Amino acid sequence: MKIIIIIPAHNEESLIGNMLQSIVDQTVLPTKVLVVNDASTDSTPKIIQQFSEKYLFIESIFHDSEALHAPGSKVVNAFYKGFETLENNFDLIGKFDADLILPSDYFEKVIALFTSDEKIGIAGGNLYIERENGWDFEAISEKTKVRGPIKLYRMACFEEIGGLKKSIGWDTVDELLAQYHGWKIKTDTSLHVKHLKPTGTVYSTNSKHKQGEAFYKMRYGFWLTLIASAKLASKKNNFQFFMDSMKGYSKGKRAKLEFIVSEKEGGFIRNLRWKNILKKIGIR
Repeated sequence: MKIIIIIPAHNEESLIGNMLQSIVDQTVLPTKVLVVNDASTDSTPKIIQQFSEKYLFIESIFHDSEALHAPGSKVVNAFYKGFETLENNFDLIGKFDADLILPSDYFEKVIALFTSDEKIGIAGGNLYIERENGWDFEAISEKTKVRGPIKLYRMACFEEIGGLKKSIGWDTVDELLAQYHGWKIKTDTSLHVKHLKPTGTVYSTNSKHKQGEAFYKMRYGFWLTLIASAKLASKKNNFQFFMDSMKGYSKGKRAKLEFIVSEKEGGFIRNLRWKNILKKIGIR
């Protein structure tokens, strides 16, 4: 399988070298790694260049975006800056973060997942963060979910779901839309990826309502948003997150923000979410 990996990177001088080294140490190398230097002002470009000079499958381009961190949209915009330069001659496409260390057999095992079932559209491993006693699963989602920083898509699935949405929540709605179109999601829980900069570390107070807005744009409705916000707040051990998320939902509703899924897709998403909730509490 031909694999293309796109890595958006903004001021990642302390991390990008570890990530690229973990890629070149893979048992199965990707066809191309394209690092999108997203207006970095540190030595990120120099580190990328050192790798690209030594390994021809690693390339880089410059993207002059705004410096402000905008959850979801900034990283997806950078991804598409790289995606636009590609020829459509590959099997798997991945949007990976720059703050990771992959196990050496990551691509080998994820390829094995895809080849095991042609209906698997999205696959990957799990993220782990460093604690005082070692590396623990980053439990802001289930182990069955493939998180945005380490996700590979079968190209046919990527095209059918309309690619990545330029909004926070893109790495939730993509899996929901994949299931809407009949694709399967698969994780290999033996693949422990070190996540060096835990989710939300660089989120600014200006972005505190974005998660709730995303729930609105995914057509969750009030009650699903309430449940999802409470669940995330519990995992983050942050009650203020719950309040901010609900305020964001109300804000999005008042502003009549543009939905990122159709009405029919939204109905499927709500039904799927309620089905999973009822199953967890033993009603179905």
